[in-house]
Amino acid sequence: MVSRIGSGPGSSLMWFRKGLRIHDNPALEHAARDSVSVYPLFVVDPHYMEPDPGEYSTGSRRAGLNRIRFLCESLRDLDEGLRRVGSGLVVVKGEPGEVVIRCLKEWNIQKLCFEHDTDPYYQAMDARVKKYASSAGIEVFFPVSHTLFNPEDIIRKNGGKVPLTYQSFLKLAGEPSWASTPVSTGISSLPPVGSLGDIKISNLPTIEELGYTDDVQDQFSPFKGGETEALKRLKKSLDDKEWVANFEKPKGDPSAFLKPATTVLSPYLKFGCLSSRYFYQCLQEVYKNTKRHTSPPVSLLGQLLWRDFFYTVAFGTPNFDQMRGNKICKQLRKWGWMHHLARHCVACFLTRGDLFVHWEKGRDVFERLLIDHDWALNNGNWMWLSCSSFFYEYHRIYSPISFGKKYDPDGNFIRRFLPVLKDMPKEYIYEPWTAPKSIQVKANCIIGEDYPKPVVMHDVASKDCKRRLAEAYALNKKLNGVVSEEDLRDLKRKLDEEQITENQGRKLKQKTLD
Repeated sequence: MVSRIGSGPGSSLMWFRKGLRIHDNPALEHAARDSVSVYPLFVVDPHYMEPDPGEYSTGSRRAGLNRIRFLCESLRDLDEGLRRVGSGLVVVKGEPGEVVIRCLKEWNIQKLCFEHDTDPYYQAMDARVKKYASSAGIEVFFPVSHTLFNPEDIIRKNGGKVPLTYQSFLKLAGEPSWASTPVSTGISSLPPVGSLGDIKISNLPTIEELGYTDDVQDQFSPFKGGETEALKRLKKSLDDKEWVANFEKPKGDPSAFLKPATTVLSPYLKFGCLSSRYFYQCLQEVYKNTKRHTSPPVSLLGQLLWRDFFYTVAFGTPNFDQMRGNKICKQLRKWGWMHHLARHCVACFLTRGDLFVHWEKGRDVFERLLIDHDWALNNGNWMWLSCSSFFYEYHRIYSPISFGKKYDPDGNFIRRFLPVLKDMPKEYIYEPWTAPKSIQVKANCIIGEDYPKPVVMHDVASKDCKRRLAEAYALNKKLNGVVSEEDLRDLKRKLDEEQITENQGRKLKQKTLD
């Protein structure tokens, strides 16, 4: 996308936000073309990166420390890659929109390049920056390269409507227009960085330089950020062609934490350290050379397409991150990452499976703590898993007990991330409250003191959740989807009264038995 054409060679500004890579970076390539100097700029946004002591976990207002650390590592790697081709990352602190406009003026920029972003946060900021650039006669180039498809094109093909099912999205999308042309795997050289003038330049950010200390978190994510690590991890995954050909989600072992049963490429895709388009072409190459392979929606390619599906729906849906108008997990807190099935189980337990908590609450925790947090994917998956949209088989519920037993009967995952239970015998590891007191003493874990008693009893809670959802769905159907706030309040009042009556009956029955 180009909003204005400049004239003659001059200076270009390459504004890095996501897209923290050199391979398949059309914005960077365009910035270098016919330019005497290129300024590769990253703006340290205090709201995103600097500590906020008021938050419930270590990190900034917008992100947990694991994601900030991953970003810092990615920036260092990007700087090293830029230096190898004769350039280097220019770092400035401040509100990104204001900083970019100031740099455009100070450096006499003729061409501004950045990767198109569909997140509302960047959409608003980009509109402001593009408006200034246009008034100043600066060419603005903002290609779509974070996703396989341009969400606007998909919605346009659908008559201006958002495709709300995966299959309808696939039919509209077809094959990407660029699929048969190999994407760029690198740049041999870049024009030098020009004079920096009066702009105050900062060092590459580190968690220490940002104000975090070594002792703020007992363990960090084992996944290192950066393009180099992304390409290394991609190669390692694709080298096992049989695994790639047979990959089938949602299969996989969510308890495999030392060697995860997935690619763990999501954080690299989130920050653009890995191009989804390059990943797509690499997968197609593997598929071409195998006799048979899985297909979307369960294949690895299918997962990339799910990503684009949610990006498209999020882009075309106002208030996508809300329902109105549209200490969950130790591994999440320590590493900032979880296997997709573990995320499913957690989301189900919090919402429609046991606790009946609003999905936006869980969404907010994932948004803060995941290193691969992605606005469109996070909101879309929480709506899906809570049966608020996309998926409606609310009776299919994960059991927090049998789920773990299926994949990890010895409880190694629990012993690793909940060391208080490390000596609990495996027959009690998933239900430690059922262990006799003598076993609890021997395991140095007294339930109610060292480890909490159950928040709910799954069998009872899941039945109540299903009943509540059944009534909500029935009301929605009865009113043809036009449900008012008053209707919801009446339903909640009715369900609460039924719950009180049921609890009183249960207590009376227990008293009689006693």
